Amino acid sequence: MNNTLLGIAVCAAIPFASVAGEANKSVAAQQIIQAGSQASATGSADYFTGRVRVDPLFPASGEINASGAYVTFEPGARSAWHTHPAGQRLVVVSGVGLTQEWGKPVQEIRPGDVVVCPPGVKHWHGATPTTAMSHLAVSGAVDGKSVEWLEKVTDDQYNAR
Repeated sequence: MNNTLLGIAVCAAIPFASVAGEANKSVAAQQIIQAGSQASATGSADYFTGRVRVDPLFPASGEINASGAYVTFEPGARSAWHTHPAGQRLVVVSGVGLTQEWGKPVQEIRPGDVVVCPPGVKHWHGATPTTAMSHLAVSGAVDGKSVEWLEKVTDDQYNAR
């Protein structure tokens, strides 16, 4: 390349280089939350039936208005009926589970299944009577609230398959 073309190329690239440099200054650094750095919690008996463990992963923030956690249900354990003001996504990671939307049949869920819970839809989820189930739960929030807990799932509702 001759010197004239090289000079034109450098001059043309300078504004883009300074814009890229400015953009990088305003971008936050990547953050890693180490596995096991947050304490597990037992699912409250007010909202769950049976043994449930919640392993928090990340809280809702100004950047992403959703929280995430692994939730493990021992055999027979389940959530109470509830809704989410901004919806929820569940990704089954192990075991076999059950979920039900109000007024619809109980459905079986397995590893790799994704359950999409739209905002305001009354539902529950948990393990089967004989198999534990873990899922990744990602829940949106409205005004800092991600769930509205309702009545417990009765044994008749749970066993209606």
